[in-house]
Amino acid sequence: MATKNPGKLNLLYTSLAPGSPLTSDDLATLGISADLAVHYVRAGWLMRLARGVFCRPNDELKLYPSLLLLQGKFTGLHVGGKSALDWYGVRQYVSQQPMLELYGWANGRLPEWFTERFPAQYHRKRLFDEPPEALRHVTPFERRKGAPQVSSPERALLELLSEVGVRQPLQEARELVESTYSLRANVLNELLQHCTSVKTVRLCLQLGREGGLPWADKLDPDALPTGSDRPWVSKSADGLLVLKP
Repeated sequence: MATKNPGKLNLLYTSLAPGSPLTSDDLATLGISADLAVHYVRAGWLMRLARGVFCRPNDELKLYPSLLLLQGKFTGLHVGGKSALDWYGVRQYVSQQPMLELYGWANGRLPEWFTERFPAQYHRKRLFDEPPEALRHVTPFERRKGAPQVSSPERALLELLSEVGVRQPLQEARELVESTYSLRANVLNELLQHCTSVKTVRLCLQLGREGGLPWADKLDPDALPTGSDRPWVSKSADGLLVLKP
């Protein structure tokens, strides 16, 4: 039978930062067995969030450590698209509680303990030719230690554009593109060269030219995967979207 172990309990509380969830593996590293974890939960010294996931009782979870935990469970998980642009200050309006857009390599469903605290949606997206363990231009946010993985502004823009006609209104995408004056043309060019979506490549070039963005003039359409000479046509709630080569 599991018994109370004050030393291990003290170690748990002193080593765990407030607001951080932890897994069964984390507990095992601290010498806390599955039986002892059950005892701690029953005694009220630990709170069970889901199978194999815990936090301190009455602890308000923080976003960064929660995302770091999910990144260990979802291959290639990162903040991307509209959310990443928002983190970099590229936005049209401030939402009181914006939806967190998360992207990953494989199918999956975000756990309820996370979405109940942080409204989010997960997209399985393979937009670029890349290995899942080395995503192109995805790094810890602002390269801070302990920060979650986030798309660069250039990658985030392409992730956003890939959703146009599906979940992303064209007009909002156009307005966001108009705010991307500082994008790095060399990074955008590299991502476009490895982009697997003709629609995304063409839409980036078209909206960049329409908005007179400085990076658009530095991109060579002939060197990018724009597909055939035929227009790309799609019908959505926004109407008919026609993208020329």
